[in-house]
Amino acid sequence: METKKSWILVVDDDDISLKNARDSLNREEFRVSSVHSGRELLQFCQKNKPDLILLDVMMPEMDGFEAYQKLCEYEDQNSLRHIPVIFLTGEMDPDTEQKGLMIGASDFIRKPIIRDVLLRRVRNILANVEKIDNLTEEAMTDKLTGFYNKAYADEKMKDICKANTGMLIILDLDSFKLVNDLYGHDMGDNVLAAFADIARRNCSDKDIFCRIGGDEFLLFLTDTIDEKTVYSYVLRLNEQLLDACIRLMGAEFDIPIGVSAGGVTVSESGDYSELFQLADKALYRVKQNGKHSCRFYELGEPETEGSFVPDQELYRMIALCAERGKAESAMVLGQDEFISVYRYMERLAQRHKEEMVRVLLYIMADEAADKKDLMDAMSLFGDIIQSVLRKNDVITQSKYNSYFLLLSEYERPEVQAVINHITEKWEQTEFADKYKIGYVST
Repeated sequence: METKKSWILVVDDDDISLKNARDSLNREEFRVSSVHSGRELLQFCQKNKPDLILLDVMMPEMDGFEAYQKLCEYEDQNSLRHIPVIFLTGEMDPDTEQKGLMIGASDFIRKPIIRDVLLRRVRNILANVEKIDNLTEEAMTDKLTGFYNKAYADEKMKDICKANTGMLIILDLDSFKLVNDLYGHDMGDNVLAAFADIARRNCSDKDIFCRIGGDEFLLFLTDTIDEKTVYSYVLRLNEQLLDACIRLMGAEFDIPIGVSAGGVTVSESGDYSELFQLADKALYRVKQNGKHSCRFYELGEPETEGSFVPDQELYRMIALCAERGKAESAMVLGQDEFISVYRYMERLAQRHKEEMVRVLLYIMADEAADKKDLMDAMSLFGDIIQSVLRKNDVITQSKYNSYFLLLSEYERPEVQAVINHITEKWEQTEFADKYKIGYVST
């Protein structure tokens, strides 16, 4: 891999001095550019970012000190990192050197330039700049994902949004907490690292990623304002993240993990704080409407859609939540929904001083079992459990071979009778000889 050359700009109105400096640096395979005046220096740095500037003090129209101060003003106004400057001078006056160092120069070199002195000083300054950059980068980088951290986002994003056109997007991992709860935090870290790799692979090098929370990320897509591109990107994230989780945790992985995204278009001189709030509102709407998707907040979009009539909203929510048809059996839920119901029923039981019964029913199958055959067996097993339980009981599949049951209003002898009934029904199936069932309960 080719090492990147340090880029040095030489500013001098004297062609001979300019040539001597260029020749000395070119021999060492630095990348060298040159201009003849302070005005040309300012024009050059508005479009380019050299690593170091060699700046002659004595120049007509604008001397080196004035050019340097104007360059610093431009960098401050545009929140740019200051380019280190070495002043070049033929004067022997120590006051000149002191003035240059006081206004912020990195070093002073006297003319005529001695090649070894020039190279040594240039290398020392570039090495120090690299150390500072590395320390700054480390302080603003999340070690797990390699993305910038929240401190970087808080400090730099306001400048990025002012200076660039693009899209500001908040990404949130759906159901990630379940990974930590069921598989442990080490596996959770593996999932976050895998997501970071996927997100980075599907973006360009100029796009900016930050990790702003445990499973919340900020993305600035530079020079992209096409919503279709972002929708496609979020779709790829969802597909590839699920594949990665299955690779990490096995084919039985069934947590509804995914990526939700809320975004807003960034135009010229965008206000980061306002844009972040709008993207967050868009993300909230995705979370409220099925997750695993993307939405954009349009500037000027109303906070609510249509007029608000309390009576209509009440009956809309009742209709939305109403169960269609007559409930004849226990309710089978995904783990996210099950956990919410579980917590509610637990609070209700505590309030009324009632006992909740929790049962784990499982099929005993070794790793060599045919996966399709086992899936068919588990499907039938779930149907049997659902048919035996009461309609106010709740079920979720907890692993590839087990169901977790939450039973209410049961006496202990009734629980054993229920398990016996399930076992009897299972013994009548074609899978009974291959797979035995077991249980544990509280």
